[in-house]
Amino acid sequence: MFYLAGRALTSNHLSRLGFQGEVVNLNDTVMQTQIAVLGGGPAGYVAAVRAARLGAKVTLVEERALGGVCLNRGCIPAKALLHSALRFSEWAAEVNNKDKIVRQLGMGVAHILSSSGVAVITGYGTVLDAHTIAVQRPDGGNTAIKCTKMILATGAKPLIPKIKGIDSDGVLTSDELLDLDTLPLSMMLIGAGVIGLEFAVMLAKAGVKVTVMELAERILPAEDSEIAAELYKIMRRKGIGFKLSAAVTEIKCVDEQLSVSFITDGKESMMAAEKILMATGREFNTKPFAALGLAMKNGAVAVNNKMETSVKDVYAAGDIAGGRLLAHLAFMEGKVAAENALGHESHVNYHAVPACVYTEPEIALVGMSEQEAVAQGINPKFGRFDFRNNGRAATLRERDGFVKVIADENNVIIGAQILGANASELISELTLAITLSVKAEVIADMIHPHPALAEAVWEACADLCGRAIHK
Repeated sequence: MFYLAGRALTSNHLSRLGFQGEVVNLNDTVMQTQIAVLGGGPAGYVAAVRAARLGAKVTLVEERALGGVCLNRGCIPAKALLHSALRFSEWAAEVNNKDKIVRQLGMGVAHILSSSGVAVITGYGTVLDAHTIAVQRPDGGNTAIKCTKMILATGAKPLIPKIKGIDSDGVLTSDELLDLDTLPLSMMLIGAGVIGLEFAVMLAKAGVKVTVMELAERILPAEDSEIAAELYKIMRRKGIGFKLSAAVTEIKCVDEQLSVSFITDGKESMMAAEKILMATGREFNTKPFAALGLAMKNGAVAVNNKMETSVKDVYAAGDIAGGRLLAHLAFMEGKVAAENALGHESHVNYHAVPACVYTEPEIALVGMSEQEAVAQGINPKFGRFDFRNNGRAATLRERDGFVKVIADENNVIIGAQILGANASELISELTLAITLSVKAEVIADMIHPHPALAEAVWEACADLCGRAIHK
């Protein structure tokens, strides 16, 4: 008989847990743990490691590979391919190299969890109540985990919009695209957000004819308009096509190609491509814990600044907690959830969360935009410096883009946007400034190495103060 919390479970109980097969099974086990983490992605594994290193007995449940989407089907594999000198003939070799990188990093995550003392259970976890997770394992057995506190970190998956013909062969999500053995001659990407633009750059570098279709009137509709406008011009110069304000109505196969019907300005048009990538966003994986009846906000789990949900002893971190779907934010949310679950006071500073878009050139943003500052009653000040006036950018032949710094009336830095080479590296200086409420004068007076791209940050802050040198 299968027992849970001292009580025998019937077939009905097991069915509610998502278990299949007989009640009596030698492979059925019950585990007691202090902290149970559901999901082994960036939020989940960091939460598990942090809790274990604080002295807790921790069990982590993950259905697929450790590291989640970011490591296995997102950030890491996409960047491995993006920054390769791709050509059609080299694609298969680069995919193999991508797989090698993913395996190595995955082994690293497994080692960190193991060395920290975290018990990892492979299988599909279903939450029965605030202190119980039932896991259906690949070997056919079942494990019931009884815990004192629970951290939910089940992440998100590609959003598939309701478009006629969306299930046609050749219509891909980012998951399938990363595993293609060969590249098509042409591809249409539906969605000009972060995912769509990153893949557009990668595919265009490889020689694919790329067209990006977007419902909004501009690319990156959720980001800084000046940055988006400049990147749009750069990408068009690189040969990437765009159809903006375009509503896709149907996808169908015509002569071994995919034909997309769409409406712009009230007129219906059609375009053909060998394959289509759906890059229309992501949806939250909430099904595994639906039984908890958690309070939700905009489809995500509602949490406070301690990552606590509406149910006592249950925390949520990462994508399912809403906001920006960023791996590095998930790291921090997982850490904060673990610390608070163990009685430590901890919170996430959402005012200083950098976000990056790995196009060419890169985009990096942190803090408030101009519009957000005005909406909060701030009369913002600005400083800007173009990379075309930066010596290091000239030597690297990376002259596109600029740094823009936003400050309040007292010159305290409250936001920044960077479009340019290595923007994802440069943004950390400004993230630190926002975290510490630093005035622009501090960076303007700080000695930066020369020649260096970071001098553009220095000059933008100096410009805000009215004393830029090379502008």
